[in-house]
Amino acid sequence: MNQAVSPPASIVIASRESALAMWQAQFISRQLSLLYPQTRISIMGMTTRGDQILDRPLAKIGGKGLFIKELEQALEDGKADIAVHSMKDVPMMLPEGFMLASITEREDPRDAFVSNRYKGLSALPEGAVVGTSSLRRESQLRNSFPHLKVEALRGNVQTRLRKLDEGQFDAIILAAAGLKRLELSDRIAALIAPEESLPAVGQGALGIECRAGREDILQWLKPLYHDETAKCVLAERVVSSILGGSCQVPLGAYAEIANGRMRLRAFVASPDGTDMIRAEQEGEPDAYAETGRLVAERLLECGAGEILARLG
Repeated sequence: MNQAVSPPASIVIASRESALAMWQAQFISRQLSLLYPQTRISIMGMTTRGDQILDRPLAKIGGKGLFIKELEQALEDGKADIAVHSMKDVPMMLPEGFMLASITEREDPRDAFVSNRYKGLSALPEGAVVGTSSLRRESQLRNSFPHLKVEALRGNVQTRLRKLDEGQFDAIILAAAGLKRLELSDRIAALIAPEESLPAVGQGALGIECRAGREDILQWLKPLYHDETAKCVLAERVVSSILGGSCQVPLGAYAEIANGRMRLRAFVASPDGTDMIRAEQEGEPDAYAETGRLVAERLLECGAGEILARLG
């Protein structure tokens, strides 16, 4: 524990009420309880607009920011001290008055292939229906497997699995991290390598948000901050920020550190996958922002700007 800061008397965590979001909030709560056993820690469950509107793709109703606005309101009103998010749901620019206080160690960042009948994407027959909520996944699927039919799939993890089990889809693609956290690893027919489906920016990592200026919270959360994960996620977010990444942009970026070097891969594509531009760069982990900038510039040099202009 950092001796310069007194342990807090209480911490209120704002969270969405989905099973996965509550797992994430409870995970952070347990970590904080170990650090500060005398602190009262509670979770304020909330329903967000992103949870309420399930009949339209996220890209058409305002993007992933819809999952955190109500949580930020609770922070602003002083009803909660921190909010726990999946980093892939955190907009590239937080509203004025808020900051990311911590990024925790990453779970498996890969996408997962889930099917009751097939072992992997390559086993799906022509015309098989694959469900996904992500333009990023859809564009890569259409690029590599143009014979498949991709359809929109919204709802929480359990809802998506139910739709698969009801026969609405031959397979669905979900984040491996969410399935593992909910102890649903047995539903994973295959993990999809980044070479086949590059993960979303920040996928698998948790972010903790608070009001700007809360230096006390920064100190409380310092033991949860995972430096390697943070550098990778921030490098990915630089790419997305420069390219204007959002739910409307089929974009993926994934950084990993091995043998003291960071490798960052990214792509931008048209939604139908016919145009796919990829770039990658290696660099020092401490130079994550520069690595992200170089990858974004390389994508733009190769024509990503034209794709983005068409999407706009």
